[in-house]
Amino acid sequence: MAREGNDSSGRWTVARQVGQFALAGLIATGIVGLATAVASRRLGEREAISDARTVTLVRAQNTVEPVLTDGLATGDPDAVAAVGHVVRTSVLDPNLVRVKIWTRDGTIVYSDEARLIGTHFGLDAPERAAMDAGRMEADVSDLSKPENRFERKQGKLLEVYLPIRTPTNQRLLFEAYFKYSAVSASGNRIWRSFAPITIGALVVLELIQITLAWSLARRLRQRQVEREALLRGAIEASDAERRRIAGDLHDGVVQDLAGVAYSIAGTARDPGLPASSAIGLERSASEVRDSIKSLRSLLVEIYPPNLEEAGLESALGDLLARADARGVPATLDADRLTQALPVAAAGLLYRAAQEALRNVLAHAQARSVTVRVATEGDLATLDVVDDGIGFDTEIGAARFEGGHLGLRGLADLVRDAGGTVTVTSEPGEGTTLHVEVPLR
Repeated sequence: MAREGNDSSGRWTVARQVGQFALAGLIATGIVGLATAVASRRLGEREAISDARTVTLVRAQNTVEPVLTDGLATGDPDAVAAVGHVVRTSVLDPNLVRVKIWTRDGTIVYSDEARLIGTHFGLDAPERAAMDAGRMEADVSDLSKPENRFERKQGKLLEVYLPIRTPTNQRLLFEAYFKYSAVSASGNRIWRSFAPITIGALVVLELIQITLAWSLARRLRQRQVEREALLRGAIEASDAERRRIAGDLHDGVVQDLAGVAYSIAGTARDPGLPASSAIGLERSASEVRDSIKSLRSLLVEIYPPNLEEAGLESALGDLLARADARGVPATLDADRLTQALPVAAAGLLYRAAQEALRNVLAHAQARSVTVRVATEGDLATLDVVDDGIGFDTEIGAARFEGGHLGLRGLADLVRDAGGTVTVTSEPGEGTTLHVEVPLR
C-alpha cells in the first residue's frame, strides 16, 4: 500500500510539473499569438496606407492633373466642372470619400463637397512642405479642424496629399480622404490569413513540448525513486548492521559485565573479607554497573527501540538519557504531541533528534539541550534547542551542502517525504534544529 501511495504521489507530482510547464507554454503561446496579431495588423495597415498612397498618386496625376487648367486656381466654373466630372466618375469610390484641391495660400479651389469651394483655411506646415518639396504624405485626419467639418460623419479618415501642376506649372495640393475602416480591414485580413498557420504551429510546438516534458519528468521521477530506494536501502543496511552490533553487545559484553558486577558484589559481602577490601569491591561493582548503564544508553543510540511499540516519546526519553550521562542536562517537551504518529514520520523525527544530539554532544559545548515534539494540524514537528557556542549559518550551510554533516542524508529523506529541515544559529547564541514532517 505504501508503494502504491508513493506511485500515486509520484504520478501526481509529474502531472503537476507537466501541468505547470503546459500552463507556462500556453501563456507564452498566447503572448506570441497576440504579438503576431498586433504585428500582422500593423503590417496590414502599412500595406493599406501604401495602397492608399498609390491610388492617390495614380488618380491625382493620371486622372485629375490632365484636366487641370489655370482657371481652376481662379475659380473658373468650367475648370471646376471639368475637375468635378472626373472626380465623381473616376476618382471617388466607396473607400475614397472626399477630394480637396488647395492653392498654396490655403484656399480650397475644388472639393466634391461644393460648400467648401472658395473657402479659405490656410495650409499646415507639413502640407506646405509637401507642396514645396513635391512629395506625398499620409496621416490620420484631424476632424476637429473647420475644413473637415463635413467629413466628421464619416468617422476616422486617412488623408493623403501631394502636389499637382496646372499647364503653366502652378502647384496645387491634391488631398484625398480614405475611410480608415478599410485600412483596419486590410490589417485584419492579413492577420486572418496568418492566424491559422501561426496558431497551428504554436499549438503543435506546445504539444511536442508537453510530450517531451512529460517524458523528461517521468524519467526524472524514476531517477528520484531509484535514488530514494538506494538511500532507503543504505539506511536499512545501516540499521541491520546497527542491530547486529547492538545484539552482540547486549548478549555478549553487557551480559558478561552484569555477571562480573554480580560476582564482585557477592564477593564483597563475604563476612571473612576485610572491610577495606569489601569497600573496594563494592566500589568496583558500582563502577561496573555504571559502565553497564552507559553501554545500554549507547545501545539505544546505536539501534533505537521499536517506535511502533514504544512510541516516539518513550524512545526520545531513552535517547536523552545519553545526554544526561554525558553531563548535559536534557529536557523532553512532548505536551503538544496530541496524537500517535505514523511509524515513518516517527522514525524521521527520531533520527533527526538522534543526529542533532550527537552534534550537540560532540561540538556545541552546550550546558543544556531541550527537545520539543508536537503535532500541528497535518504536520509533526521536532525542535532540538541547545545553548552552546553556535556557528555561522553560512559556513554551516556550505558544510551541509558539501555533505560534511550527518543530517544531510536525513534531510534528503525528510524532503522526499514532503517535509523540511532548517537549522538556525548564531555564534554564541546556540543552535536550533527544526524538522517538519507531514502526517499523511
